Amino acid sequence: MKSRTIGRIALNGTGVLVFLAAVFPVFWMASTAFKPNNEIFSSTPRPLPSHPTLEHFDFVLNGRIAEGTFWGYFANSLVLAVVTVLVSGLLALMAATAVARFRFRFRTTFLVLLLVVQMVPLEALVIPLFLDLKRLQMLDSLVGLVVVYIAFAVPFAIWMLRGFVAAVPKELEEAASIDGAGPVRTFFTVLLPLVAPGLVATSIFSFITAWNEFIFAYTFLDDQQKYTLPIMLQFFFGRSSNAWGPIMAASTLLTIPVILFFLLVQRRMVSGLTAGAVKG
Repeated sequence: MKSRTIGRIALNGTGVLVFLAAVFPVFWMASTAFKPNNEIFSSTPRPLPSHPTLEHFDFVLNGRIAEGTFWGYFANSLVLAVVTVLVSGLLALMAATAVARFRFRFRTTFLVLLLVVQMVPLEALVIPLFLDLKRLQMLDSLVGLVVVYIAFAVPFAIWMLRGFVAAVPKELEEAASIDGAGPVRTFFTVLLPLVAPGLVATSIFSFITAWNEFIFAYTFLDDQQKYTLPIMLQFFFGRSSNAWGPIMAASTLLTIPVILFFLLVQRRMVSGLTAGAVKG
């Protein structure tokens, strides 16, 4: 009994240490965003600002950054993220349904290729994708960029949703068919509500991928007014010095939409885990 208690304390203590290690960088980022410059560059930094200020947030939100503004970059990032989530979720769900419900040639090969795609480093695909978008005349375009994001989000989403679709009893679809529901109606009224937790999980991944992506956006976009928020951050870095106050303020603002999106969908994710049941 005593050894079990000690083990539980050690496990909980380890969990607390891991939590603190994960949260501390975020805390320091937000704290620094409210510090005046003299406290940021002080020889004895403090965890909390002695004289909190909003000057860095005011500079980021109301100032002109390069050839655009924060709200212009925010709109570009939001459009890319929302379109990526919606389109990749729909395509992945249809593909996952086909893989989970039907048996066809090269089905296993297709599933293996989904994993192989995830193993390829993004840096190795920059030049090939650049040449492809140039050939299709989609460079310096948000449309071309969102196509790339969707292409990277769909394989992972298919692999994850496949398990959710396979867990849905076929008897539910057969019962809907007997009641006169067609394939399309069965898909949207029976299957879609039951795989909602999987869609929420994949939408979080797709949103974060599109929201935080930097390499492709910086390489494929030339017009600074089409830049996204991650690219905006690099304007605060200089050759001789870095504007750490605005950097931390912009990083904090960049994190807020991700947190809000997670809070918006997490309730549906938890409630959807128990949605739908087969009555015997």
